[in-house]
Amino acid sequence: MGWALLGAGLLLALYTLLRYGLRPAAPPPRACPELRGRTAIVTGGSGGIGAATALELARGGARVVLAARNALRGEAAARRIRTETGNPEVRFMQLDLASLRSVRAFASAFLRQEPHLHLLINNAGVSAGGTTEDGFSLSFQVNHLGHFLLTQLLLERLQSCAPSRVVIVASRAHCAGRLHPDALGRPPPGPLSAFQDYCDSKLANVLHARELATRLEGTQVTCYAVHPGFVNTELFRHTPLWLKPFFLPLVWLFFCEADEGAQTSLYCATQEGLECFSGRYFSDCHLQEPWPLARDDRLARALWEASERLVGLVGAGESPSPSPAAVVQ
Repeated sequence: MGWALLGAGLLLALYTLLRYGLRPAAPPPRACPELRGRTAIVTGGSGGIGAATALELARGGARVVLAARNALRGEAAARRIRTETGNPEVRFMQLDLASLRSVRAFASAFLRQEPHLHLLINNAGVSAGGTTEDGFSLSFQVNHLGHFLLTQLLLERLQSCAPSRVVIVASRAHCAGRLHPDALGRPPPGPLSAFQDYCDSKLANVLHARELATRLEGTQVTCYAVHPGFVNTELFRHTPLWLKPFFLPLVWLFFCEADEGAQTSLYCATQEGLECFSGRYFSDCHLQEPWPLARDDRLARALWEASERLVGLVGAGESPSPSPAAVVQ
């Protein structure tokens, strides 16, 4: 019995050392600013980083819309956040980013039902193989194309409620991304197609923020790409079974929790004085330089124009939309 207790104690000590001693230090939690009178959308708000982000925005008094695919989980998350914060202004609206039809329906319903929008947190993400009903690779559509269309459909409301912000949750995985505007949305070739597709989508996220900032200059709508850290969420729930025995221990030992992963999104959504950094990339609540490809303005513009065509905002052969800033000026 004594040896069993000693063994259990040693295992617990080893777990504590590995779990908390090897993980990188997380930025300290920030006091939530006063957000009463402001409306936010958080995609993927039913769990993980999205739910943690929504919780803190609601704690600050914002009206928060949880935009998620699963109605049961979304409604449960909204109830939990209302109970925990005492803020009744938290609601769920269904959004499936793997369906452009769903994105359009969500935007239409939101614009009809909600008069204001100050914060758009493009948080939802997936890393998985497969093809959507629109014919695009799953990760690229959910992580980039769906959010690109959503942002464009809500842009006029963001401008009318300015100052407002768009936060795009990217990843350090963008450094392995490769984008060819004439082949966007097609599954990459090779044995690691799903992972490459995820990396490509994260590069697209950083470039989207860069080009969006250029087009919104002078409108008081600013945008930021963020790396949340390596976070233990359901993002990699579709990891192949053969890989999980190798991957899950790394997640268990080194990845941070969702509330820690939400800190940089919250920083870029609420911190005063970031307007001059619109279009830039943040990690650990600090400005960072992304990978060189993510600073390529020509690639950012080509991605934008190709994305407009793929989501049906312009037809094949039509001229891309003008910059909103140019229209305002």
